[in-house]
Amino acid sequence: MLFPAFNRPSGRIALRFPERQLTYFDVREAATAIAQQVDGAERVGVWAVPAPETCVAVVGALLAGVAAVPINPKAGERELGHILADSDPAHILCPPGTDLPAPAAERSRIEVDLDTPAPAVLPPEPPPEAPALVVYTSGTTGPPKGAVLPRRAIASNLDALADAWAWTDADVVAHGLPLFHVHGLVIGVLGPLRRGGTAYHLGRFSSEGVGAALDDGATMLFGVPTMYHRLAADAEDDPELAKALGTARVLVSGSAALPAVEHERIERLTGQRIVERYGMSETLMNTAIRADGERRAGYVGAPLDGIEIRLLDDDGAPIEGADDETIGEISVRGPNLMLGYLNRPDATADVMRDGWFRTGDLATRAADGYIRIVGRRATDLIKSGGYKIGAGEIEGALLEHPDVKEAAVTGEPDPDLGERIVAWIVPTPGAQPSADELANHVARLLTPHKRPRVVHFVDELPRNEMGKIQKARLSASP
Repeated sequence: MLFPAFNRPSGRIALRFPERQLTYFDVREAATAIAQQVDGAERVGVWAVPAPETCVAVVGALLAGVAAVPINPKAGERELGHILADSDPAHILCPPGTDLPAPAAERSRIEVDLDTPAPAVLPPEPPPEAPALVVYTSGTTGPPKGAVLPRRAIASNLDALADAWAWTDADVVAHGLPLFHVHGLVIGVLGPLRRGGTAYHLGRFSSEGVGAALDDGATMLFGVPTMYHRLAADAEDDPELAKALGTARVLVSGSAALPAVEHERIERLTGQRIVERYGMSETLMNTAIRADGERRAGYVGAPLDGIEIRLLDDDGAPIEGADDETIGEISVRGPNLMLGYLNRPDATADVMRDGWFRTGDLATRAADGYIRIVGRRATDLIKSGGYKIGAGEIEGALLEHPDVKEAAVTGEPDPDLGERIVAWIVPTPGAQPSADELANHVARLLTPHKRPRVVHFVDELPRNEMGKIQKARLSASP
């Protein structure tokens, strides 16, 4: 069963948000009511605002055996339209009174009532291979793809993380992560609910909110490098925040590499060493530093229980040995894998080979099994503020602006975001677009976190003899 705690619900707090907290009794009743309303649907969309209604909507769909499609409420018109057309949800689940934009407003709507009584009998447990979530990935070379995650992937992965982090029902997980990604939704909400513990969502991330949550009983903190950078900066000036961070049982960072300098600064300020892990929308978590293991900066730990990882050379052959120097592409096999990309058998075939998923990530392996991520096989994936962002999608949006003749997008190091998005623009002859105008154009079509932070205007883009833009030369330009 995905959520054993709902078999014998208690008065323990299951979900805690700034505006509302719900016990296991409350969540079971509200989620069962949702399950009744969506019963028989293939998929439902969930307007994933940071609110308890989002969590109850996802749990209700899971209880009914209906795949939930978490939707970024800040998605631009084109991205939202693509996700809805591709997933074709029977209903959009949202908090009462939500002002949904078109085309979401044109679909059947179910408002989540947290106080609706429901029958005490839970629906029958769906089979392990039943689709549970459809999570849309960043569109590196085109529109986002929907990774279809089965129930067995969620259950097995959360249990493997529980083993790695000694995670029990006594833990309270605090975070301010988005609820349309696997980090915040699956690990940060469904994880505590599977354990029978508490998910403590901050509503929105702030150092003050983190400190208050830890002072109020939170035992685990989930975040991305940008958050830990800000926490460290604030803890420098606030001994009480540093003290609160030091009380956590485990501090977990993911979604991008945490710089060694931040590891050292957090340890100096709090006495804590950050735990890192590595995962993807298509695989959930693949590796993790164990709570009782060595917390080594730059490494994401060994494969989780039940998961196999091999590194492949440029010819796709497995690399033998583990010298922590030889770089290969990470390939993963295990119960954590997606069923495939929704409506995209071609894209699924590109990444799935004989039961192995080719991640596109490059890494080395140490003798003790620790994995060190060194980059992407493709050069067009930018990791900024915990998000994985496809350069090609941003380039496409920029090229739709009438004042843009040519565009290229790269990432460059940023001490706060990890990487910042940089756009290189050849203007249309006679046009003089501003950097703010282009950034706002991208935010409107896509999402705000995909807007360029820096815009360079150039006379031409460097290309090779085949006409392909040479991005390495752009990155090296002043």
